[in-house]
Amino acid sequence: MKKKSLAILIALLILPLFITVSCCSKKAVKPTKAGAEEGKQVAAEKQGVQEEGLEKKKYPGIQGEFMESKYLKDIHFDFDKYNIRPDAAAVLKKNAEFLLAHPTYKIQIEGHCDERGSVEYNLVLGERRAESAKKYLVNLGVDANRLSTISYGEEMPLDPRHNEEAWAKNRRCHFIILEK
Repeated sequence: MKKKSLAILIALLILPLFITVSCCSKKAVKPTKAGAEEGKQVAAEKQGVQEEGLEKKKYPGIQGEFMESKYLKDIHFDFDKYNIRPDAAAVLKKNAEFLLAHPTYKIQIEGHCDERGSVEYNLVLGERRAESAKKYLVNLGVDANRLSTISYGEEMPLDPRHNEEAWAKNRRCHFIILEK
């Protein structure tokens, strides 16, 4: 009995020693110069994204990622219209300032509509809205080659409700960054 108790005591004292030795036996990996540079680049990109207010996103069912900036604001339209309202003109001026300060950014202007009207009609109206915003930005000095347009018509509502407040939110142009 004493031998058995002594064996258990020794096992309990030695077991933690083996666990400690096995955990400490891992060799430290020294970072390579290439790995360190890559880490710095990733950190710099993250910092740049934060400074520019960018957020990476992806639309469900659509290939590719894009970025949104908190500095590129949506503009809104009156019912069945695609002309730039005075409040939208002020927003587009600020958007143009951001784009002129970031001359490598390629932007897509998305035209959206409310749910009233046929699918075909709303696709055309959304395209006219996007083209109207593009033309306004070009007149403010943004290179047209950096701007593309697309219409989603009524297919991607910002507010899914069925009332005037929701419809007013959905009649818009939205700006995304395709590449930096």
